[in-house]
Amino acid sequence: MTQDVANVAQLSEFDEIVDVRSPSEYAHDHVPGAINCPVLDDHERAHIGTLYTQDSPFRAKKAGAALVARNIAKHLEQRFADRPKRWRPLIYCWRGGQRSAAMAIVMRQIGWDAKRLAGGYKAYRRHVVAEIDALAPGFDFRVVCGLTGSGKSLLLHAVGEAGAQVLDLEMLAAHRGSVLGDIPDESQPSQKMFESRLWSMLREFDPSQPVFVEAESKKIGNLRVPEALIASMWQSRCILVRTTMPARVALLLREYAHFVRDSAALEARLDHLVALHGRERISRWKALIAQRDWPEFVEEILQDHYDPAYRKSTLAHYPRLQEAPTLEFSAADTGEFELAARRLLETTRAARHALAPIAI
Repeated sequence: MTQDVANVAQLSEFDEIVDVRSPSEYAHDHVPGAINCPVLDDHERAHIGTLYTQDSPFRAKKAGAALVARNIAKHLEQRFADRPKRWRPLIYCWRGGQRSAAMAIVMRQIGWDAKRLAGGYKAYRRHVVAEIDALAPGFDFRVVCGLTGSGKSLLLHAVGEAGAQVLDLEMLAAHRGSVLGDIPDESQPSQKMFESRLWSMLREFDPSQPVFVEAESKKIGNLRVPEALIASMWQSRCILVRTTMPARVALLLREYAHFVRDSAALEARLDHLVALHGRERISRWKALIAQRDWPEFVEEILQDHYDPAYRKSTLAHYPRLQEAPTLEFSAADTGEFELAARRLLETTRAARHALAPIAI
């Protein structure tokens, strides 16, 4: 490998990672933490591509070089104006070719120890896929199971606040994992971006310590959980969260307050369930919404839709649920979940020390 090139395993050695691809390429997926400083924006890249195919490669390269030079100058004057002499950036483009080379050459001439990522984004992407497959089976996952609205996410958050390793897949996927799971004002990332986020977390975990994660199926919204990860989760030890119905209703009304504010959006979502439940039941649920009888609506949709689906899916995918210790909650009180999280971690540590199953 030449002196001005680095590989994906060396990402952490650099002060900053600079993605010189177009904004749309960057938005689709990028190395976690990388900043976007395109040498050609989307319009410029399309224009040069058209010139290359419809006119001549020579004219395209000449026009492209002028644009690249102007854009690099702009980044030097604006984004990188305050970088010190000892700054070490890593530059990458799609394949580690001309776009990253152009930026790296200018930076090295200035005096910065700039390097290109060998193989560019494509090499990074191959690394991510391979690393997820390699890392996932090596973790001791503790899968938090429980009916919808039982407070699994609250428990995960409390466990994380108490110092444990937590893999929050729904946060990474920007979705709560159901037909009503869209997060207001936040769209899901691309599949590749989801996997980049996932890889970034997995690589930081200590395999000698348990990783707490919520039970999921193969898909979270429109995104797929990588096969190696979901297979490992399905075979892992479980923790069962059992919460009373009044507490579940209260938790869900708190979590889905945006639907209470925008009942039309909720009714539109319910239309997706007509094939499953029939128009009569959907009409009843819409009537409850119109009457603003939120507790009754939430309890009915839990009993008739979510609970049967969750029981069927969880029992099928998590065979070790039968032996899971149980945490019981009677109120939608975050203090209860914080106390349970501390207790869970104490018993988990004691069990690992004694090489015995945990009993809560």
